[in-house]
Amino acid sequence: MLSLFQQGFEIVFTVQILGLLFFGTVVGIIFGAIPGLTATMAVALFLPITYSLSTAAGISLLVGLYIGGVSGGLISAILLKIPGTPASVATVFDGGPMMEKGEGAKALGVGIVYSYIGTLLSIFALMFIAPTLAKLALSFGPHEYFAIAIFSLTLIVTLSSGSMVKGIFSGALGFMFATVGIAPVDAITRFTFGQTELNGGFDILTVLIGLFAISEIIKVAENVKTEKHATINAVKLKGFGFSLKEFFEQGWNCIRSTLIGTGIGILPGIGSGTSNIVSYMIAKKRSKHPEKFGTGIIDGIVASEAAACSAVGGAMIPLLTLGIPGDTVTAMLLGGFMIHGIQPGPLLFVSQGPLVYSIFVAMLVSSLMMLVCELFGVRIFVKLLAIPKHILLPIILVLCFVGAFGLGNRIFDVGTIVFFGLVGYGFVKSGIPQTPFIIGLILGPMAETNLRRGLMLSDGNFMGFLTEPISAAFLTLAVASVVLHIYQHHRKSSVLVTA
Repeated sequence: MLSLFQQGFEIVFTVQILGLLFFGTVVGIIFGAIPGLTATMAVALFLPITYSLSTAAGISLLVGLYIGGVSGGLISAILLKIPGTPASVATVFDGGPMMEKGEGAKALGVGIVYSYIGTLLSIFALMFIAPTLAKLALSFGPHEYFAIAIFSLTLIVTLSSGSMVKGIFSGALGFMFATVGIAPVDAITRFTFGQTELNGGFDILTVLIGLFAISEIIKVAENVKTEKHATINAVKLKGFGFSLKEFFEQGWNCIRSTLIGTGIGILPGIGSGTSNIVSYMIAKKRSKHPEKFGTGIIDGIVASEAAACSAVGGAMIPLLTLGIPGDTVTAMLLGGFMIHGIQPGPLLFVSQGPLVYSIFVAMLVSSLMMLVCELFGVRIFVKLLAIPKHILLPIILVLCFVGAFGLGNRIFDVGTIVFFGLVGYGFVKSGIPQTPFIIGLILGPMAETNLRRGLMLSDGNFMGFLTEPISAAFLTLAVASVVLHIYQHHRKSSVLVTA
């Protein structure tokens, strides 16, 4: 193993590959920071360039784009309250309020450091426990995936602090929109109303741009004429922006969030878009002061960023050991391997050992580059706040439209972000939480597909979901979480009435 690591270092530590890693990381951060542009889009755009590169150089470039793209979303999530990528949705919840309180530099420092730690720990998981974890994920069948989806959906209630009914309504609405398009298994078109563009359903990125970015632009535009533009003084970021005491206080939160992110990243098709939200919800539920979440505390940023970035290493585990991409970006990376005639899988560690370990080393180097580039760029990022909103908002709006159009070169996607922008604005005005909608939209197809597959395996018998141990355990946890929340809500109401 040490000899393979040595060979990996020798492959990566060349001027060409280090230059490509730096370039890929910086471009990835930019793509992640701009709402509408993601790591997936960055990898897709640069994939053709790898044709002319060696396998190690090409994959290193894509790895840099991947790591930089996932982490870069925290910049716009904190500075603009708009998630640059699906991986930074939960970062908005506390990063935005911290920015409003004048603690933007601290929020950025926390996000950058813990995104690096999450990435680093997940890479270690990838290097040392990949085969075992991949086998565990491979043993999951339709029953287990359905149960996991239902359990995740029940966690919606923990985000619905104002009204559980509104939270459930939001999640159910997201689930409903997830049914638009061609149905799984039998391929029947549903709710398309003759529009062929809807056959593939709604792209998650267009929904995110609309729900968070466009709605936020509309909301801010309401008061932009009456709002006085504040002069922003130079922000001094001492060290990482937070104290050593705060760093140690977040130790367990970071470890737990990294484990969640890595575990979810291993499960194919879920990825960092879900892991950051699930981690945030669990951190809130386990906190001694859950009422402070969403008001601007570093706990929420740590939970979101550590989980989102640790999903990177998690998603690479099934890709390298089984040839199964963990998310959309690793699906692109799979294409990068195939371009060079390499098929990822168990035999890859035997036949291409030095290449595998060069990927490990490239990920380690890229994560360090990400940390340095983002920390030194903080002062530049903070200066974005000095731009008047009547100038900044139209620029963001255009970038959102360009990003949406760039997904599939369709005007339909531009119309989609406008539609969901109005939906999101309606949510804001009605006090309906937006996050349960996203969870329902992401997990809806997974739940439906695996429900139908599970019923096919058990000849239409629902008991199959209860006879499988892992499936039964997750369904039990789902019921228990709902019952516990209702009990806590009822108990709190009783205490208020008594008082």
